[in-house]
Amino acid sequence: MSSGQGRKLLLVEDNEVNREMLQRRLLRAGYTVVCAADGQQALDQMRAEAPDLMLLDINLPVKDGWQVAREASSDEALRSIPVIALTAHAMESDRQQALDSGCDDYATKPIDFPNLLVKIETLLKS
Repeated sequence: MSSGQGRKLLLVEDNEVNREMLQRRLLRAGYTVVCAADGQQALDQMRAEAPDLMLLDINLPVKDGWQVAREASSDEALRSIPVIALTAHAMESDRQQALDSGCDDYATKPIDFPNLLVKIETLLKS
């Protein structure tokens, strides 16, 4: 079995092509993947599925990723779920905003998949 060992990830991405491509790669890496396409679905899926980690796109409909991260980090039931922000914004201020919003790490698009797997594994071990 690959590195994922059946750990459950919540992938939040509103772009269907990006979501399906990333989901396939995560499944091949051995993860169970649950998906959401907007910020409210993300919070609902966090509560329903209790994932081991969430990959959170920032530019989302309904509630953006910053709002999802803030709500999750202030919710007793959700705050222990690590969050990796996925964003096209590569500015240092965006990285800081991700961390300030309650995200545990940050990955820029296009996603460097091997690097993303390292970030996921690091957070799942901590």
